[in-house]
Amino acid sequence: MFSRKRRVLANAFNVEEYRQAARQVLPAGIFDYLDGGSEDEVTLRRNRTAFDSWGLMPSWGPVTGPDTATTVLGRPSALPLTLTPTGATRLFHPEGEHAVARAAEGAGIPYGLAGLSTVPMETIAADFPRLDRWFNMGLAPDSPARRNKLDRCLAAGYQTLIVGVDTRALGSRERDLRNGFTAPPALTLSTVADIARRPAWWANFLRADGISFPNLDPAGQSSSMVTPSMWQQILGHSDASSGWDELESLRAAWPGKIVLKGCVNPDDVARAALIGLDAVQLSNHGGRQLDHMLSPMDVLQESRQRVGDGIEIIVDSGIRRGSDVVKALALGADACSIGRPYLYGLVAAGSAGVSRILEIFGDELRRTMTLVGVSTISELKARGPEVIRDVRNAARSTGAVMNS
Repeated sequence: MFSRKRRVLANAFNVEEYRQAARQVLPAGIFDYLDGGSEDEVTLRRNRTAFDSWGLMPSWGPVTGPDTATTVLGRPSALPLTLTPTGATRLFHPEGEHAVARAAEGAGIPYGLAGLSTVPMETIAADFPRLDRWFNMGLAPDSPARRNKLDRCLAAGYQTLIVGVDTRALGSRERDLRNGFTAPPALTLSTVADIARRPAWWANFLRADGISFPNLDPAGQSSSMVTPSMWQQILGHSDASSGWDELESLRAAWPGKIVLKGCVNPDDVARAALIGLDAVQLSNHGGRQLDHMLSPMDVLQESRQRVGDGIEIIVDSGIRRGSDVVKALALGADACSIGRPYLYGLVAAGSAGVSRILEIFGDELRRTMTLVGVSTISELKARGPEVIRDVRNAARSTGAVMNS
């Protein structure tokens, strides 16, 4: 195991190579749960092609640094990057959320702890006091349970809430259905065969402490993963009855920052700014919910134009390179967020793998900034329209000229 970990750290140079290393470690059902999307996975693929549709146009001139430091929601961050929440992280590696928090603190970037994390929010706060800690929670009406959750967050020093609004129904993740990764999980012939192919992972999983969810209400409650209702929550199902009234109520109740995560509609971005939310995380849940959905990159420019500087915009879904971050910032984003990439690193090499993924993003970001010709994140955002072009429009224009 340790030789494999060292080999990966020495020989994997990008996110895709860590993805392939993770595939070699995880049982197929767990890997597909991490890697897959809903239905025909059109949204999953679009998330990548949306980035590929934008080309970078360097300009000649001196570059110093470059300096990747910025602020995210008013707090310093070494990179314009956050780690988005992922539930039940110890499904992928025994170190789980601790490994991710350690890497994020070391890199000096924010980490969003999932509501369905497998460690208490208070433990992460105590173990990583320098970490910019965000907490993810679903949208629900005001209630004693919600007030209790907010009180716990405040007491543990979480200054930012991430409120997810893209899971009103559970996306049909057909890879999971085929693998028996359902609610509750089914033991199929392929599952049994997969156990035989990945004995080391199963041995580590069985030796580790049982997975529970200590951040559910009431405080301190731990719930087993084996109940159907809990698996529904893990796989993404949440209450569909909540709306803007609940968001306004939460804004009034919470003194810290609020990030609305999971919309790709500029109208929603404008309304979030109007009611005083601090940021919107443009997201299609990594292609795991609604298939044939727009990519955040499809609506980023329009969203920024609608709100001006009135609200911060974070982009996730499909980010695999530092050049993707440059493209998003050039189009109006304040920061980007990643989920699968850091999980690939976690699976392949534990906390060191997560740290290496963040190093790769930082190296790629600095190199791309240098080659584009910008020295700081603020310069990149200010000069964005100068350094990026829609290659789809260029191709259409070229075709029109040739046909005229």
